[in-house]
Amino acid sequence: MGRTPVSRLTVLYDAQCSLCVHLRSWLMRQRQLVPLDLVPAGSVEARRRYPRLDHARTLREITVIGDKGQIYAGPAAFVVCLWALAEHRPRAHWLATPAGAPFVRVSMLAAAKYREATGAGAAGGTPCDDRCSVPG
Repeated sequence: MGRTPVSRLTVLYDAQCSLCVHLRSWLMRQRQLVPLDLVPAGSVEARRRYPRLDHARTLREITVIGDKGQIYAGPAAFVVCLWALAEHRPRAHWLATPAGAPFVRVSMLAAAKYREATGAGAAGGTPCDDRCSVPG
């Protein structure tokens, strides 16, 4: 069987995090090869669209959902966001390789440290706990 093609992606972002809101704005300004819907994680809209999703987890970990039900979380979600963008698709292909994986990890750790340092995130302005952790 072949892969299920992705023709649209929904990015769930933490609307209480200044970094996440900034990245949402950046994504919206990019030329998209695959259209991106940006929806606040844990929102009424997110819960309506994806009633079976663990919404608490989406506030701890970047989550992207494909129009055919694919779920990408953590590093895979980061890469698939870049893959959807015209200017960044070649980089996304490289980041998805073993050689690129350390760069994804460092980027995600830097974002987590920023969220921790600024007290950003859905916990009402309290510093991040494990919700910004990156596996591996």
